[in-house]
Amino acid sequence: MKAIVIVRPGGPDVLQLQERPQPVPAAHEVLIKVKAAGLNRSDIALREGKYGGQPVAGVVPGLEVAGVVVAVGAAPRWQVGDHVCALLSEGAYAEYAAVDARHCLPVPIGWSLEQAASLPETTFTVWANVFQDAALQPRETVLVHGGSSGIGLTLIQLGHALGHRVLATAGSPSKCQACERLGAARCVNYKHEDFEQAFRDEKIDVILDMVGGDYTAKNLRLLAPDGRLQYLNAMQGAKVEINLLDIMTKRLRLSGSMLRPRSAEFKAALAAEVEKYVWPLAAAGQLEPVIYRTFPLAQAAEAQQLMASSEHIGKILLVNE
Repeated sequence: MKAIVIVRPGGPDVLQLQERPQPVPAAHEVLIKVKAAGLNRSDIALREGKYGGQPVAGVVPGLEVAGVVVAVGAAPRWQVGDHVCALLSEGAYAEYAAVDARHCLPVPIGWSLEQAASLPETTFTVWANVFQDAALQPRETVLVHGGSSGIGLTLIQLGHALGHRVLATAGSPSKCQACERLGAARCVNYKHEDFEQAFRDEKIDVILDMVGGDYTAKNLRLLAPDGRLQYLNAMQGAKVEINLLDIMTKRLRLSGSMLRPRSAEFKAALAAEVEKYVWPLAAAGQLEPVIYRTFPLAQAAEAQQLMASSEHIGKILLVNE
């Protein structure tokens, strides 16, 4: 089969299209013929050798796919021919992927395979961070930075569908318009307006941040008493200075996570919860796919360059014909 392989840590040029043996599913796995794979910023960090410190030479990147089951181990739920989407730890940039059967979900009613490839990483990440770890409660307000990203638009839509007031930041008028069209009560263009001043009169209970850097102190000042600040990334800097009094006086909680290193058992339990609470919203049209652009598998380097530019709104996909 054809697969994109990281030959060494580095820039987009280290992604090479190679022939690899087709995976053979273990007893707990299914083999998926991949129609589409979603890109995520962690793919770039992995390629650069900055994700978890593990060796990356020879790794096939990619964390999410959608496609057709073509072989099964001993997995009782899935059969050959089933259309599924799935979460992986690696291996999505390929024509075939062997996946833990518990990490697969059916393609939602009304969604194409390509559209479904945009779901696993975003929905699993949002549900684990915002609804589990940060425990967003009914009628609470959530702010997401990077609102026009795949993660951001997923949180905006889920939060809106579940009755929350959702606020966002993004970097252009068109990105802010996309956020508000999909359910954000307000989106601030951080390039033209200080989001701390813009949201100072809001009661913000949870903030999902991918930026870090100088956003951190502003986030702490914005949070309401008993607020929760949840980190997914630190694109503008992981080392920051904070005022501990902001945390103590308002009883704030700071946390963060990476989904990829979590155990298979954790991901299986998370998949079951996402299917129970999120999949009905997708089937009902309350969660819609936002696909910015698709690339052939061989153009993975160009796709990652687009993602790194931050020009996109929503998801970027690699597709197999």
